[in-house]
Amino acid sequence: MYNTFKGILICLFFSVASTYAQSNAQELKSFKFGKVELEEFKTTINGPDSAAAAIKLFDIGRGHFEISRRNGQFVYAFTRHVRYKVVNKNAYDLANLDVNLYNSSVTGAKEELQTIKAATYNLVDGKIEVSKMTSDAKFTNRVDRNRVVKKYTLPNVKEGSIIEYTYSTQSDFIFALDDWYFQGRYPSKYSALSFTTPDYLKYKVSSYGFLDIYPLKPLRTLQSFNIPATSESTAGVLSVNVTRTDYYISDVPAIKDERFITTLDDYVSKMTFELTATDYPGSGYKDFGSTWPKLINELSDEESFGKFIKRNNLPKGYVAGILKEEKDSLKVMKLIYEHVKKSMKWNGKNNYYASEPSPGAVLTKKAGNTADLNLTLLVLLRNAGIKAGPILLSTRSNGSHPGYPMISKFNNVIIEAEVANQKILLDATDEDNIAGLISFQNLSHEGLKVDVYSNEAAWTSLDRAEISRSNITYLLKLTGDNQFQGSIFQTSNNYEGIGRRGSYKAAATEAEYLKNIKAKKPGLDIISYKASNLNEADQDLVESLEITIEDQVESAGDMLYFSPLFYERTKENPFSMEERKFPVDFGYPFEETFRLTLDFPENYKLDKLPKSEAFALPEDGGTFSIHYQTEGNKIAIRSRILIKRSLYTPEEYHALKELYKNIVRKQGEQIVFKKI
Repeated sequence: MYNTFKGILICLFFSVASTYAQSNAQELKSFKFGKVELEEFKTTINGPDSAAAAIKLFDIGRGHFEISRRNGQFVYAFTRHVRYKVVNKNAYDLANLDVNLYNSSVTGAKEELQTIKAATYNLVDGKIEVSKMTSDAKFTNRVDRNRVVKKYTLPNVKEGSIIEYTYSTQSDFIFALDDWYFQGRYPSKYSALSFTTPDYLKYKVSSYGFLDIYPLKPLRTLQSFNIPATSESTAGVLSVNVTRTDYYISDVPAIKDERFITTLDDYVSKMTFELTATDYPGSGYKDFGSTWPKLINELSDEESFGKFIKRNNLPKGYVAGILKEEKDSLKVMKLIYEHVKKSMKWNGKNNYYASEPSPGAVLTKKAGNTADLNLTLLVLLRNAGIKAGPILLSTRSNGSHPGYPMISKFNNVIIEAEVANQKILLDATDEDNIAGLISFQNLSHEGLKVDVYSNEAAWTSLDRAEISRSNITYLLKLTGDNQFQGSIFQTSNNYEGIGRRGSYKAAATEAEYLKNIKAKKPGLDIISYKASNLNEADQDLVESLEITIEDQVESAGDMLYFSPLFYERTKENPFSMEERKFPVDFGYPFEETFRLTLDFPENYKLDKLPKSEAFALPEDGGTFSIHYQTEGNKIAIRSRILIKRSLYTPEEYHALKELYKNIVRKQGEQIVFKKI
């Protein structure tokens, strides 16, 4: 199923190319800086984006190549022209413009800002008043030795203002050009890109997202380039055929952040450009494209990856000291895994390249990035006779890997061990991870398993079928003064357990942890607290609380009302959009079970009890049920949400939305008592 999504999300360039016939336009729209029409101030936003704080009137980029006067080489010249209408104050931040520039401290290659103009336009007494950006509204922020941000602020921005800016840059970095985003956080009436390349440079142009990007018919012309006299070139004129291709989208909806996704960058409509070959006269055709076998060979010879794994500089007797005569392969694996988790500290940085020169250096330092810890784990396992290999992946926040040969699109590495006829994923960066349970950030559905000895690789699933469970039980007694007294018992395992253990350990003290719980649950008072298996990650975390609850009962005359799920009910439907074009990605399957046993006073008569109901997703995708039972002056309730898969298609969105609509409705129903 994930491969299906990958095809939908990423390999859309071919569908773009097939839309030539759909486009009747002959050239992109053009706009002149400063020529703002009165009609533009009347622009309104309709439809799903009607509440947007701004609308982009147009956003046009034009990229082409020039010859550098410094070295006579091709450089990429890019111009952007954009105009917004500000609807309300929530879009005032559009007055702040950042231009990010990169300069290599190693090679001297650089990006430069060539020109910039910006202005604000306001309608005053029926006339357009122009406020130009002043020189004191500009400053430079150096992020590090390679990155610089040029910052600009537009003046006099108000509700109803139109703001406009245009700037041009020149870049020595022609291998991977900046992505062009047709879609952003505000709706856009028109977004377009013009891309012109000489025949000497061959680019792979890829399209992402769900919107139809319309290319116009490519235009080929002969262009002359002036070659300066430099140490690397002789002065002259170079004539070469160039191809210009224009792309556009009209009436672009805003990209909206939704719950249960990896990163919005996986779904936003954009185009990317990667140099795959050059064909200069006299130099012949030079291929920069790659294949998986070629990349895996390079990776196997890489000092910080393949050679790191092959180095065997472990301290003498190190592995034997961990195992202490243990021979069972599964227990051997777990002993080594637990040792790495508990003896080494992850520095919070993801990488598939080790930062230390060898496994021995990592063991000495007892800290490092993901590759340091996990590749050292791999070496220890292999020394103990366990077959294991690295899996490259792209974390959820980094976005889906496009699937074509590109190592740089990965940003992390975990381990797969083969033990007792099982293939077990291992990730040593969190001491609460267990064998088979990698960190949530790594649940990106697929990774590339690499064998640095045979120089082979294959895609493998990272999905986990085992369900993560949270079980909460309230054992309460309702007193005559409408206070609840009793106990709460909560058990959590797998990812639910990791989350609660993480919250506990993030607090400075247990008292602070309990204070954080109470802050989210008004009326709750915790008399005592006990946690079991807090440091035994492979066991269910069990939390026991003696509590009282106040201010949860509403009264009207002799009638009493309360919500029996207390703090555990789902108050809002997480799926609010009418349509959703990208998948729902929970990360892992889960089950949430709530139980309540309530004793109520003899002088209370049960007046209304909600109806027991059950709901199911199609094709056994999940269920929700809530069941009520009474006996004497006792009420027993069980609510259970079961989501059986980590990933649901956009076509399944409406079924999920309807399921959660019923969850919100049923969990919010009240029990009614009457005093007698």
